[in-house]
Parts: sequence; C-alpha cells; structure tokens
Amino acid sequence: MSDKKRPRLAVWKFASCDGCQLSLLDCEDELLTLAAAVQIANFPEASSAIEDGPYDLSLVEGSITTAHDAERILEVRRQSKHLVTIGACATAGGIQALRNFADVNDYIAAVYASPQYIKTLATSSPISAHVPVDFELHGCPINKAQLIEVISAFLAGRKPAIATHSVCIECKRSGMICVMVQGTPCLGPVTHAGCGAICPSFRRGCYGCYGPMESPNTAALAREWQTLGATPRDLRRAFRSFNATAKPFLTESEAHGD
Repeated sequence: MSDKKRPRLAVWKFASCDGCQLSLLDCEDELLTLAAAVQIANFPEASSAIEDGPYDLSLVEGSITTAHDAERILEVRRQSKHLVTIGACATAGGIQALRNFADVNDYIAAVYASPQYIKTLATSSPISAHVPVDFELHGCPINKAQLIEVISAFLAGRKPAIATHSVCIECKRSGMICVMVQGTPCLGPVTHAGCGAICPSFRRGCYGCYGPMESPNTAALAREWQTLGATPRDLRRAFRSFNATAKPFLTESEAHGD
C-alpha cells in the first residue's frame, strides 16, 4: 500500500520518561505489521525523518508542565484527526504531578543551582485538561498489547476493546492468592487491569500504576487498609503516586488530610 493511502501515525512526547513510547518500539513482530498498515509520519523516538501533518492518529505521551507545551498540545490537536493519550503522565499528570500538592518554587530552589533560569508551570496536568481526547490508555508504562489493540481499533473505526475491570481479576485468572488476605495492603481492587498483576505475583501489594478502574470503591478499600494497620499518611501516600490527580485517587487522598 502506498504512503498516500496508508493512515498517518504520529507519536508525541511531553513531560515524561519515554517509557510508553518505548512500549510501542518493544512490540517487535507486531511493529512490522503495524509499519505495513500505517505510515509512521512523526515519531522522533524512532526516526529523525519527520513529516508535517495532518495525521490520522496521534499518540501522546507525557503531561503538560510548561507554558510552551500548553501551546504545543493545541497545535498537535489541530493536526490530528484522532488523539489518544498513552500512559499515566498523559492521562493523570504522572509522578511529576506531586508538585501539585506543594509549592513548585520550593522544589526548583532545592534542585537547581540557578533557579532563575527555570520556567515551569505550578502544576503538571493531563492532556485532557487542555484539549479534547478521543481515548485514554492507562499504565506506567502502558501494556504493548493494549496499545496495538487501540491503534487497530482506530484504524478500523471501532471502539477499543480494553477491559475496565480491576487487577483483582488478573490475580484470580492467574490462580494467585490475594495478598490482602495475607495481610499486605494492595491497591489492586481499585486499579485498572493491564499489568498482568506483576506486583501481587511477587506477593507485593499493587501500587496503582494503571490508575483507577471503572467505578472504584476507594473508601471501602481505605477502610480495609486501616484494619491492616495503615495510617492516614500511608493512605495519602498510596493514592498519591503515578496517578495522583486521577479524580478517584485524588479524592481519596484528600479524605485523609495533609
């Protein structure tokens, strides 16, 4: 199929670690099939050959943390028929959104020898806070199989078939004993599936990398944590990590004070 007929794909980076973009490159055999189905027109992580828009599908990694990026995402949206955010940074502000709970100037002064040269926003915000988003793919990093499903769905003009259940379902399907039954606090009951329950498989509690699942009962989970000895500080820290500004996690963290 000629480049003129193939859908045009662009991959964009904002404030992030690049891990979600690397998930696409880690698709290996699937990447070859994908490359044959689309024209990868803009993907600086993979190639210096960059073509101008418009683009049929844009994948956006990273959060908005500078005034420049707040302007740049508007241009990305303008050039994109469909825009999909990938990863915790793009969907919930990422770990860098911890700045939202403090004074960013204090961080700048503590880290940089010449803070007067640093220009940044007071908060780290998800892409959806700035432009309309067609789909959000959660994870830190994202699941490469889920990413291929999302790309395939948009190319086919259908809704992505991404499960909305919690990590608990993945644990049960793998035949693992619940770590909370064994006394280990775990965010699995309120966290979106997709990681394959990596942490519980090593008898560690889920850290909530994939953000809140559909309709999470965070208050009930918090009460269960308290029966296991968790303090308000423990709960606040647990809900303020990779997806600190995702509304269900943010609300629950605020319920346990500062």
